[in-house]
Amino acid sequence: MNKQITVTVNGTQHTLEVEPRLLLVHLIREVLNLTGTHIGCDTTSCGACTILMDGKSIKSCTVLAVQANGKAISTVEGLAPEGGPLHPLQEGFKENHGLHCGFCTPGMLMRATELLADNPNPTEEEIRWGISGNLCRCTGYNNIVKAIEYASAKMRGVPTASTEPEFV
Repeated sequence: MNKQITVTVNGTQHTLEVEPRLLLVHLIREVLNLTGTHIGCDTTSCGACTILMDGKSIKSCTVLAVQANGKAISTVEGLAPEGGPLHPLQEGFKENHGLHCGFCTPGMLMRATELLADNPNPTEEEIRWGISGNLCRCTGYNNIVKAIEYASAKMRGVPTASTEPEFV
């Protein structure tokens, strides 16, 4: 028997009938067609499916859609307005070569969003610890850390500069 839920995703409220075993990641991708949230492992190991639920990062591959009833969800599509300027984190990833294949990027961006909301000026060690639940198979993390440092500075009004990419 389906259950009715109401979720607010990227500021838009949706009332939906869902099968009780539907995973939140499948609701986001297949029902709402927000495919920026990736499915990588289905075991919370990789973090590609990371979103924000009520401002806290979660791995949506192991949360049921019915558990999101009444919650506010933010996905990577909600970081910047359509056609508008990039969010500072997106800009940081672009300017500092924080992505290669891009598969982990949406989850990294969402995790970093919470990290910077909780700590606007994190140290490199705090950034590395903060993203440790999100795996990247391409970059070696150095440029991801630089991208988050860039976004942190920009969001605090500190002048920013892109850096030369580190390839390891």
